[in-house]
Amino acid sequence: MAKRIRLMYTAAALVPLTVLAAACSSSSSTSSPSSPSTSSSPPAGSAGGKSITETGSTLLFPLFGTWQTAYSAANKSVTITSGATGSGTGITDAATGLVNIGASDAYLSPAQMTTYPGLLNIPLAVSGAMITYNVPGVKGNLKFDGKVLSEIYGGKITTWNDPAIKALNPGVSLPSTKIVTLHRSDSSGTTFIFTSYLNDQDPAGWPIANVGTTVTWPSVPGELGEMGNGGMVAACGTTKGCIAYVGISYLAKVTAAGLGEGALGNKAGKFELPTASSINAALAQFSGSTPASGTQSLIDSSAPTGYPIINYEYAIVKKSQPSAAEAAAVKAFLNWTVTTGNGATFLTPVLFQPLPARVLTISQTLINSISG
Repeated sequence: MAKRIRLMYTAAALVPLTVLAAACSSSSSTSSPSSPSTSSSPPAGSAGGKSITETGSTLLFPLFGTWQTAYSAANKSVTITSGATGSGTGITDAATGLVNIGASDAYLSPAQMTTYPGLLNIPLAVSGAMITYNVPGVKGNLKFDGKVLSEIYGGKITTWNDPAIKALNPGVSLPSTKIVTLHRSDSSGTTFIFTSYLNDQDPAGWPIANVGTTVTWPSVPGELGEMGNGGMVAACGTTKGCIAYVGISYLAKVTAAGLGEGALGNKAGKFELPTASSINAALAQFSGSTPASGTQSLIDSSAPTGYPIINYEYAIVKKSQPSAAEAAAVKAFLNWTVTTGNGATFLTPVLFQPLPARVLTISQTLINSISG
């Protein structure tokens, strides 16, 4: 399944540079991790190899902000500029040289690697996506599986008291409130891993052609498209009956908005929340088979207690940087992120997990292959 997914999701990320440049011209950002933005890409530049530019994943952005602050404090000659633009933009901006680092929840596909030879995807940490909802009067954690979510986002299930949802949640009083589906309107790695889960659990209902950083969403009455994980949380907080998929680094904002957190069905038929235990249980099924390229789907492990929607967070980087000094600065920063930056001080607040030892070695080998 992972191979099929990798072959199909690429088109949205391979936008023409002229289109991308127009899309990226509106603004720039050095936003703090407490307020992720959907800004355009930061300007590129090296300043003697002491300036590093990054843009991409809004899921990774809260963590990247704390990395940026801590690393710059310890390395005062280094300036790091970051932006939250979505994984698809991060991939393309790194591939076309607009930034040094593109942050992405989605790994590179074979087509992207062919189009942009020498482009690396380097695992930085382990994350995942959660389901959140705004259903008046419902307490606790509602249960969902991939088939039910596929039918909700496909418009087959339209009310919260639908028999299929009730069957997963016996004893819960569910209202007849209309379901309002929220999806990302930008090119999103969270969309990629969420649609990968839908396809894995309901391949007939959610075909592989509809897996990607940008997908063709079925036409559903009342559906809403939102920019970034922050936009998803904000819109769900003000929309009764909403359901949304959100990166787990936004759990604190989900809770503050009074939204519910769904327990997701895994391949073993168990329902799990995205905890350290459930994420690591799932990760253990995959880390031993992660290839030297770092490219791997971590969706729907066979672990009985594993959370089904997890992923590596990636740095998308050109192997050949514009100068030796710039390459050295990028390498030093990335090596710091996968070692010191993988400490609990950084990862725990955003519910990320550190790279397993074997994957850390893979990441360091990829990082050390960067040159200028």
